[in-house]
Amino acid sequence: MRVLMFGWEFPPHISGGLGTACYGLTKGLANNGVEVLFVMPSASGDEDQSAVGIIDASDVEVTETCKDVRDFLEKVDFIRIGSNMVPYIGPESFSELVEQNRLGQIEDYRMTHGQKYKFSGKYGSNLMEEVARYALVAAEIALRHEFDIIHAHDWLTYMAGIAAKRVSGKPLVVHMHATEFDRSGTNINTEVYDIEKRGMKEADKVIAVSNLTRNIVINKYGIDPAKVVTVHNAVDFQGFQSLKVERGVPEKIVTFLGRITYQKGPEYFIEAANKVLKRYPGVRFVMAGSGDLLNRSIRRVAKLGIADKFHFTGFLKGMEVKEMFAYSDVYVMPSVSEPFGISPLEAMRANVPTIISKQSGVAEVLKHAIKVDFWDIDAMADAIYGLLNYPALPQMAVKNGLEEVNSLKWDGAASQVRDIYSGLI
Repeated sequence: MRVLMFGWEFPPHISGGLGTACYGLTKGLANNGVEVLFVMPSASGDEDQSAVGIIDASDVEVTETCKDVRDFLEKVDFIRIGSNMVPYIGPESFSELVEQNRLGQIEDYRMTHGQKYKFSGKYGSNLMEEVARYALVAAEIALRHEFDIIHAHDWLTYMAGIAAKRVSGKPLVVHMHATEFDRSGTNINTEVYDIEKRGMKEADKVIAVSNLTRNIVINKYGIDPAKVVTVHNAVDFQGFQSLKVERGVPEKIVTFLGRITYQKGPEYFIEAANKVLKRYPGVRFVMAGSGDLLNRSIRRVAKLGIADKFHFTGFLKGMEVKEMFAYSDVYVMPSVSEPFGISPLEAMRANVPTIISKQSGVAEVLKHAIKVDFWDIDAMADAIYGLLNYPALPQMAVKNGLEEVNSLKWDGAASQVRDIYSGLI
């Protein structure tokens, strides 16, 4: 079985959990006898190709004879894209970005035989233009390669998946890692919503990363429940080794690690930290990440008078993330809406007791993480205090949590995905 898979990022160059999930799933599929051709906008050449064949969309010569991108989109009945978009920022930052980058409708990109498009593969101000051109290149790739099924990850690649389906006639699976409601709450961007809805309507099967996400897909997008299947994410611990680090401070450390955006609930983490510090001063809080709420979070910490006990590290990647877990005594994921959430699994594998919000997909599969409502800062503070102050609690959480996450393998998730492929083929 051969899959033509479309993604936007792939390790080692990633900005969040999407690339990590794609990597784990493709390795699991390889172990289940599935060959994967993974298309990404811009490959760096240092991607691990032991389990996949990487196709760099920037290296593909397009021979489509359309005059421009608009013509192509109309030919395959795509929705019209009218503005630039960034996937993981809040509405305020998006408004500022639009004001700074008023480009209006997508400009004409005249095409000649053998033309290549150079994609940044980033999440910049011309993202929508790249998404549209990526779809055009996807059609070209689909014409050149033999495959049995198409798999598109997240809204950025749904148009590419539809284009490949139109020219090949092969079944399309779309993977919903996060909905626009997860990213933006009730203040959704309608263009992204329309792309998500169109992608799922056109798909032969929709994979949701949790039952939480599946319910949103069905109730908010009107997708037929019969074609929406939940496959929980997993985590890849191959080559994992515990790190030993030397602390520069004597206090215990409580960590938040993720995008500092509405979706991840950083403000609730700060309020809980303030409550804990009034009862347990021998602790420091770390917020590792970046995002549109960073400056507001810094100001709130200063206003609460806890800046001497609160640290902002900026975005961490690779070994820096592993080191941060090694420093941590407690990990907290207070997400307002988390489709799944791989970071708690990584924390528990690193022997860090973990607190997660009940509004997360990972809460469906974890029994040995403490679960609280994201908005309940009193319960969150109590949970943090208990793990810091009563040694038996973290000892039990670490022992049972390690056994639990070790059972969540990508091979198992990939086996479910392979069965979905087989059913469609």
